[in-house]
Amino acid sequence: MPPRLSALDASFLYLEQATTPMHVGGVAVVERRPEGLDYERLVELVDQRISLVPRYRQKVRYVPGNLARPVWVDDTDFDTAYHVRRSALPRPGTDEQLCELVARLMSRPLDHTRPLWEMYLVEGLSGDRIAVVTKTHQAMIDGISAIDLSQVILDVSPEGRPGSDEVWMPRPEPSDARLVVEAIGETISRPGEIADNVRVAAGDAMAIATKMAGVAGKLFTMARTASRPAPGTPLNVDISTQRRFAIARSDLEDYRRIRAAHGCSVNDVVLSVVSGALRNWLLSRGEPVTSGASVRAMVPMSVRGEADVPSSVGSLGNRVSSFLVDLPVGEPSPLVRLHHVTHAMREHTSSGQNVGADTLVRIGGFAPPTLHALGARAASGMSRRIFNLVVTNVPGPQFPLYAAGARMLEMFPVVPLAKGQALAIGLTSYDGGVYYGFNGDRDGMPDVDVLAGLVDEALDELLAAGR
Repeated sequence: MPPRLSALDASFLYLEQATTPMHVGGVAVVERRPEGLDYERLVELVDQRISLVPRYRQKVRYVPGNLARPVWVDDTDFDTAYHVRRSALPRPGTDEQLCELVARLMSRPLDHTRPLWEMYLVEGLSGDRIAVVTKTHQAMIDGISAIDLSQVILDVSPEGRPGSDEVWMPRPEPSDARLVVEAIGETISRPGEIADNVRVAAGDAMAIATKMAGVAGKLFTMARTASRPAPGTPLNVDISTQRRFAIARSDLEDYRRIRAAHGCSVNDVVLSVVSGALRNWLLSRGEPVTSGASVRAMVPMSVRGEADVPSSVGSLGNRVSSFLVDLPVGEPSPLVRLHHVTHAMREHTSSGQNVGADTLVRIGGFAPPTLHALGARAASGMSRRIFNLVVTNVPGPQFPLYAAGARMLEMFPVVPLAKGQALAIGLTSYDGGVYYGFNGDRDGMPDVDVLAGLVDEALDELLAAGR
């Protein structure tokens, strides 16, 4: 019998709308070398490594009458070149042009008649660079064994590792009759299953939220915070089908310096920088920012214990915990903002309000898109009345990685928007840098690039205040 989607994974298919495509993305900027990565080499590399992620050659098949959740079946017409695509910017392409292209790519839903992923090689970037943009549907991220395709094409050395020469033989698709018979058999053994499937397929939001909360480690144990409505902000509007994307870069050593000076964590510094950038962005819009103003963030974070960063690809296993944090955007002092955030995070941890999601993550290797997707999945199960935006933070390796011998220079995450939320922020640390991706609604966040530009200012404020 073909593997059946879990209730949570199926819910992402049922809930997907034109304004909320359910895919997570990543933008890897790679050096351009004469003998390095090009389109043909990327297709070849995916062909060599895709056997490590068999889900990427499978598509979703629906059961007639929604008698059971959909199943994964092999795509007998799988074509790597359909999924790995080529694009280019007019030379010399700027970061702004790349961000505009990424926004347009992320605005388009994936083709549900094919395996739910796409990869784009973008040529023409200035400074002898190319970009690899990935899109992966959240239904593909099962949280237990999920590995992202962008993870398996990366190596720890330019020489790489041998690919598989395995010949793939797709299994024939089951007929509608077989799918119905198997669904009826499951219903006989579990009589409540059919009603459950019909309810989910009809978009019963409460049932889906309950499932998601249960799978994500009972997210609603944060009831004390969630019982208070999220503050009103311009971040919560009806969103459109189109997106804007912006990026910011900073130096990881600056975050470590602040952490050492104030006895906090790098995550605390990150949230304080985001708070400062949001404060200055609100002021730039002429929004009223009172002394007690706050913006509530849902913060699904990778938790590692004492070490901030891993020492090798093999040690990159992750746990994810989720928090609701009120970011003190009304506080003018950057140090006081940092102390507020540090106190709030410690209170969450010590009081047990953090949400353990060990069952969601057992991943080895560098997979920022996968881990950002886990955060987005958790966020999708909660109402916009509870929080204003999502901030995901995924520590990555502090050594270079390579694709077909070409060094990856930067990695920017693209976190999907939840309904009624105009902004999602993802950031990844990698090889000494911290890389922010700001995914915004095209109408609700026309100035998302302004917000991205304020990250450096907020970080500089913290550094200056600590001197």
